[in-house]
Amino acid sequence: MTKQPLWTSEAMIAAMRAATAGTLPRDVFGISIDSRTLAPGDAYFAIKGDVHDGHAFVEAALKAGAALAVVETAQRDKFPADAPLLVVDDVLDGLRDLGRAARARLDGRVIAVTGSVGKTSTKEALRGVLGAQGETHASVASFNNHWGVPLTLARCPQSVHYAVFEIGMNHAGEIEPLVKMVRPHVAIITTVEPVHLEFFAGIEGIADAKSEIFAGLEPGGTAVLNRDNPMFGRLCDNAAEAGVARIVSFGADAKAEARLLDIALHADCSAVHASILGHDVTYKLGIPGRHIAMNSLAVLAAADLVGADLALAALALSQVQPAAGRGVRRALELGQGAATLIDESYNANPASMAAALGVLGSAEITGQGRRIAVLGDMLELGPTGPELHRGLAEAVKSHGIDLVYCCGPLMRHLWDALSSGKRGGYAETAAELESQVVGALRPGDVLMIKGSLGSRMKTIVTALEKRFPGKAALDDAAV
Repeated sequence: MTKQPLWTSEAMIAAMRAATAGTLPRDVFGISIDSRTLAPGDAYFAIKGDVHDGHAFVEAALKAGAALAVVETAQRDKFPADAPLLVVDDVLDGLRDLGRAARARLDGRVIAVTGSVGKTSTKEALRGVLGAQGETHASVASFNNHWGVPLTLARCPQSVHYAVFEIGMNHAGEIEPLVKMVRPHVAIITTVEPVHLEFFAGIEGIADAKSEIFAGLEPGGTAVLNRDNPMFGRLCDNAAEAGVARIVSFGADAKAEARLLDIALHADCSAVHASILGHDVTYKLGIPGRHIAMNSLAVLAAADLVGADLALAALALSQVQPAAGRGVRRALELGQGAATLIDESYNANPASMAAALGVLGSAEITGQGRRIAVLGDMLELGPTGPELHRGLAEAVKSHGIDLVYCCGPLMRHLWDALSSGKRGGYAETAAELESQVVGALRPGDVLMIKGSLGSRMKTIVTALEKRFPGKAALDDAAV
């Protein structure tokens, strides 16, 4: 099947009001900001990042087959006169302009997802259920920030039926400009939790920052909100103030339009009975955990709101699998048997940490196996950090976790709160903790690793996978 062009050079020039250099191709087949991963025919955008300036890699990108490069006027003279270039005042602004042009030409239905917890898993579930019914475009990984959102927009083909965008934030004022580019028909806020408290006076400020998503809703658009969350009323008030036409709530609350009626939680899946906008639906979820089941209500509500077939959407949820670093399971072969690794290393906050401990608590162990949690610092919690880390001791106890390894100065507060029988080991860094975890494993164990990205818990995941090369990811056979 012949790959279809994503843009013409002419359309890109018009969208970005760009000057030109060299001989430009008629068609561009993709958008890239990384010279190492671009495909031949892509347009390379030389964005200035926190560490590197993309202009240093323009030559490599063109040698790798880039159709053209987008560079800033101030650095144009660094490149040969005949290099195929689009020249703009600011490359990131040019990407934003191209993203807006992509949205303007799009006839499909658009969903935006934000929230303190569950953005990526909800976005991926939407990708799965909508992709089974029509051409669907969605954010790669967690491309949810000031460059990730316009990049995802610029990559969106004109032909898609559905487009799903994840929108994140650390500070107030970050969501509004992004959602005004995306202009969704449906906006989901999964939940509001004490995350990024370092940058907010309290959880009410977080709710207000999440509410910025309402500013970009298309006229007549719908907000999908968590009725079980304590901030629901505040979100509704903010939505009304923003002129949102319709609010659909989800949760276990009796007043929720997407309501959980019953749930059976299993080690590797869940069975859900729900009422979705007046329709009785029973379905199986391919990812375990009550938190996943609750967000699946929002997924089905959004699917129905954008015109997808609800029954088919519910059926597709059984095939949804966790994203990398967000619950992927892998067998670790120890010689005399296997242990199970649950990789939650991508990120962490108090709400997602408690949810992950719940999933670990329901995991099936065999023989003399134990449920082991390896936990790294949760960052950006401000002065509440020590208390929130110490508070995890209750979740450890209530979910029947047998052994806990703690990593980092903040997790020291949890370590000190644990009973001696639950203390596995402590170290200041993941690299220092690695050998303790590797040496402790025995057949039948289920090991869950989680921490904020900055705590580098992936180091321990990688070490385990290298030391105990096992079978393919268990999530492929979990349902």
